[in-house]
Amino acid sequence: MEISEKLLKFKFHILIATTLALIIVSLLYIAPRFLNILAYFWPLLLSTALFLLAVVVFGLTSPPSAQVSGEKAGEGILDYVAGRPEPVLQPEPESEEGSSSRSKSEQM
Repeated sequence: MEISEKLLKFKFHILIATTLALIIVSLLYIAPRFLNILAYFWPLLLSTALFLLAVVVFGLTSPPSAQVSGEKAGEGILDYVAGRPEPVLQPEPESEEGSSSRSKSEQM
């Protein structure tokens, strides 16, 4: 009697474990074998592996890019998108020694 009382105490745990075991066994029985999946997807797996290998090789062999005028990569486009105008340096107009260089207050 004592054992059956303890079993009733854990009846939900036993039911969940049994159901989970049946689901796993049925999936293993119904699911295709690993070699069948590998035979179907081998071109995709091979091309992905070759692409990743090419990325690693190009990453190791290409020289690091030199920073132009100390600007970080992409900072210019970020400033453009953010709407911050670049400072424009305009050359100062050359003043001539005539009346055109005097201001209106000097003329009066």
